[in-house]
Amino acid sequence: MKIRPVILCGGSGTRLWPEKKEHQAKQFIDFGNWTLLGKTLERIKAPLFDYPIISTNLKFLKDVKKHLKKYKFKKFKIILEPSKKNTGPAILSSALIKDIPEKQPLIFLSADHIIEKTDKFNREMKRNIKNLTNKNIFIFGIKPNFPSNQFGYFSSKKNNKGLNKVSKFLEKPDRSKAKKIIKRGGYWNSGMFFIRKDSLVNNFKKYQKNTYTNCLLSLKKSKYRNNIYYLNKNIFKKIISKSFDYAILEKTKDINAIKLDIPWSDLGSWKEICLMYNRNKAKYFKKQNTFYRPWGRYTNLYYGKNFLIKELFVKPKGILSLQKHFHRSEHWVVTQGKPKITLNNKNFSIGLNQTIFIPQGSIHRIKNPNTKPVKIIEAQLGSILKETDIVRYEDVYGRIS
Repeated sequence: MKIRPVILCGGSGTRLWPEKKEHQAKQFIDFGNWTLLGKTLERIKAPLFDYPIISTNLKFLKDVKKHLKKYKFKKFKIILEPSKKNTGPAILSSALIKDIPEKQPLIFLSADHIIEKTDKFNREMKRNIKNLTNKNIFIFGIKPNFPSNQFGYFSSKKNNKGLNKVSKFLEKPDRSKAKKIIKRGGYWNSGMFFIRKDSLVNNFKKYQKNTYTNCLLSLKKSKYRNNIYYLNKNIFKKIISKSFDYAILEKTKDINAIKLDIPWSDLGSWKEICLMYNRNKAKYFKKQNTFYRPWGRYTNLYYGKNFLIKELFVKPKGILSLQKHFHRSEHWVVTQGKPKITLNNKNFSIGLNQTIFIPQGSIHRIKNPNTKPVKIIEAQLGSILKETDIVRYEDVYGRIS
């Protein structure tokens, strides 16, 4: 039996755009002729998978349909939630549709993840299909390559069947705790789940009976047309909003881990986005987009909708002007060297892979006091992203008129 992919596509993107009322949903952002949802749809083109089910809402329906057409999916189902109730109800209502058999293996994917080395990912699913039962759940863990407070973690132990039995979940610890968790062999919880339909139903019946009853009723009373289920609004609003982790994973004991050592990211922060562009610089670099300044140079890597990604190269002893911007904020990630930063009344140094946020209107400067160059990937956010949006207060190169 093929694996049925269920794509959760309801995120609104508020983490990336905290200062804006209108958010670009992360899964639809054009990062350079590709989107995260597009990458997800590309992954499920493999023969291992049956046609997709997509859980989303009316606001995103047009974008979802556009993506399905672009990636030539003629067969699909869309589940439209009338209100946000977190991942628990989204996962369950997607699995309850009648054309999914009881023992159907389901893989739940987020629409906003980047996964590389997908052959490894697919191989592990093939290998573990035989281990799925009517009670257990498999979660995908990613081997961490740095301590992060943006992800949840889990610890596990191998049992006598050779499976990695999950013993503990740890939700978004601080950096120092994350370091200890990684040292003890902890993995990031990717939020991807592999489970049979009957196991999902049994777990919800056991631990979240009310959610199960209302999801089932909302689906039964839904309107169905053109491959789209419009879940019943009045019944769906009775459902308590809960994440799948909180609703099920923290309660059931029958959880196994599929551990993966592959490049993975949810691009959930501008730091992650900056690092992604840094890893793929060669794809975005154009010589004509490099501009020289007395302190070094900068290269515009990609103009997006209300954002610009650039790389700053600050030569040894180079100093940018003390400046501010009226129309943009900035996120910086250091990819080489140890610059000194001025931010309003504070002066400090930051090192490799460290990040700093420059709010709109704040006075700031970068200095490179060292003998080696500094490199920074910068994400500018705002409605006006022009070099003319600079007010200089001090400049060692005499550029204040």
